[in-house]
Amino acid sequence: MTFNASWDSTRGSQRADTAGEGDGLVSIESNIYRSLQTILRELNNHTLTVSQSKGVLRWTLHKKVLESPKHCVLLVKILVKELEKVKRLQYMTYIIPLLHTLIYAVYQSVYLPDDLCQRTYDLCKQLLTLPHPYCTIALAYAKLIKMEQITPGALYQRRIIAEQRLHNSSFSLQEKVFVFADPAVFPDSLVTGVTADLEPAAAAPGELDPVGATVLHTLQAAMGESCNGAVLKQALQSLGCVVELFFHKVVSTLAQHTGDVAADRSSYCAKLQRIYEEILKTARLDAPEGGSLCSCSLPNPEMNFQVWREDNELWGAVIKFVRASSLNYSQECEEPPTASLGGRSRQLVTSTDSGIMGDIGTRDQPSLIRRPGQRRRLTQSDRMALMKESLEELHATTGAPLPKDERPFTARIVVMGDDRTVGRLAKAYHSLRQREARCLYLTTKVSLELYYIPVTSESAVSLSEEGNIFPQTNLAVSSYLEKIDPWYECNISSLGRMIPKMAKMPASPSRTPKSDSFLPDVISYYIRTAIQPIYLTIYSVKINFFNPGTTPVEDVFVCHLELDFPNIKMSHINEGSFRITRSTAEMEGVMISVKYKRLSVSSRAEDTVVSLRVWSAFIDAIPTTESEDPDLSCLTVNFGNFKSAREVSVRTCNIKIRTLENKAFCVCLDKDSRRTFKDVQCVEISRCLDPGFSLQKSSRPQPANFSLGDTKDTKEDQSAIHSLPLPLNTFVGAGH
Repeated sequence: MTFNASWDSTRGSQRADTAGEGDGLVSIESNIYRSLQTILRELNNHTLTVSQSKGVLRWTLHKKVLESPKHCVLLVKILVKELEKVKRLQYMTYIIPLLHTLIYAVYQSVYLPDDLCQRTYDLCKQLLTLPHPYCTIALAYAKLIKMEQITPGALYQRRIIAEQRLHNSSFSLQEKVFVFADPAVFPDSLVTGVTADLEPAAAAPGELDPVGATVLHTLQAAMGESCNGAVLKQALQSLGCVVELFFHKVVSTLAQHTGDVAADRSSYCAKLQRIYEEILKTARLDAPEGGSLCSCSLPNPEMNFQVWREDNELWGAVIKFVRASSLNYSQECEEPPTASLGGRSRQLVTSTDSGIMGDIGTRDQPSLIRRPGQRRRLTQSDRMALMKESLEELHATTGAPLPKDERPFTARIVVMGDDRTVGRLAKAYHSLRQREARCLYLTTKVSLELYYIPVTSESAVSLSEEGNIFPQTNLAVSSYLEKIDPWYECNISSLGRMIPKMAKMPASPSRTPKSDSFLPDVISYYIRTAIQPIYLTIYSVKINFFNPGTTPVEDVFVCHLELDFPNIKMSHINEGSFRITRSTAEMEGVMISVKYKRLSVSSRAEDTVVSLRVWSAFIDAIPTTESEDPDLSCLTVNFGNFKSAREVSVRTCNIKIRTLENKAFCVCLDKDSRRTFKDVQCVEISRCLDPGFSLQKSSRPQPANFSLGDTKDTKEDQSAIHSLPLPLNTFVGAGH
């Protein structure tokens, strides 16, 4: 549905006359309005393929308004009017995209008039009457708008200090963006192109560094039109390293007026006014009162791009960031960098200590002093930290998130790839929680934010061991996210389809920040506004092999598990069809035993054991069709053969499949051939438990006399409550 209402031309003319630009601003306002309407129309463009122009439209709009501070004010006014309209007409599809566009315009605005800022805040409060997730996002943005209203320039200042890691004594939060590309999706040519796009472009002539930009933006935001932006920028450019002194003064002034309910905006602006005058005096410049404001866009954060070849690279990148940034790093929990995320490897040290105190030596022989053990038991506070983080995610999945503690570091991890990449991310995330359960370090220091950009090759197929080809999509996770979050489809899914084509474009000999910033701009928009996670259930799988000497393997998956019996052979006839050749003994398939907990109408699990002859089995954790229930709390298990696949289907949370014949099968996790297990006899699948909760398990069994109720139901409830989800940040979040 589109909007055809026109804007009030009288107020538009008054605004143009006040700005002194006459019909120029009216024309710009009309262009901004038409661009916004085009973006909203694309939300209703439900086609089989995502239009690649959707994300470009939003990016072009924000680039257009950055040309002048007055353009940002026009965009904010238009967005406020549109939000008031869609709330009144109950056009719910447009509320969240408009809210994200609004807050991003506020971030980029140099100065917002007091009446416009108050109107924006009142609008966010009105949206609190809407259901989740609208009220949740409106509440988060209402707090930001209120902060900006009391201390103008606070949003820009805190964001640029954290993203650019500007050292100061008042605001110590630091962030870093890691972009990991799956080599299974990214060939070398594509890696080269993306690396070139994400490299920081050379600063344009006359541009200020982040320190100077912070001072320039904060003073303009607080003083408004009484600040001569052009002269102030000239003064900052002439001061050189002296600018850092004024930077600390500006940051300290904001810190003094933050967090105080009775904070006085007038005293805050008065202090910044004196800093403004001191800067001009130091630079020996005179500025007439008033003047035009200078555009001061928020720079993109530095992005560390790398190909994700080893599983431990993700943890290694985060821990290096913390080590390099933390001033009080402790070696107490340090582990060898070669240790894998989920492995059980240990550093072996040959001991020459006899254990007799007399052999230790005297004070003159310090080299013989017994060294304390490197490993230690977690304290009660460490256990509570792990439990608290798990409870935060648990309450977030129910639509009532708990307030998270502000940690000094934030690692924003962006993975680019398909379902195989998400599976690797789930495995790395689970292994990281296991590592923290053994030795707590990152949980109390780093806030991990996970993001996913779907990228796939043009022809994605699944190859079985015998050369069988079964066409299937490798973007089940992104398809599910698109159904929940249309704004994710417009901005992120469309970007993923453009990345392979962008890498094939010829490189421009003269690279400019404006022309080659599309990819980092969209990623920056994603990590700044996608603050609501969707939680994907992680499932644990225990694999037993026919060979008794082979150790059972425990792994996790988040999307798909496939059982393949290699005795089934296929040969191609023509494109799109195949012929199955098998002996008479193989006509009936392989006999397997299936034990699972069947979900009843009352949501109580019932144990069921059946025997089936099957030729294949597919287990989906993500709904793949429109008709399927979007609930992620259970698995869809399909059995069948390759001609009439999925003859038998069950929905369960726990299942055990075992072959009853002397025929092994293969198991492939998350459609990833790198995670294929052969010669398998039995698989057991259940929800993955959070390692943080396992710390509370008692080592002694509970006496039977004190057992209350059905222990089976209690175990199932505990599994559901203590499960570990994978949080992927989106624009809407869970509960939509």
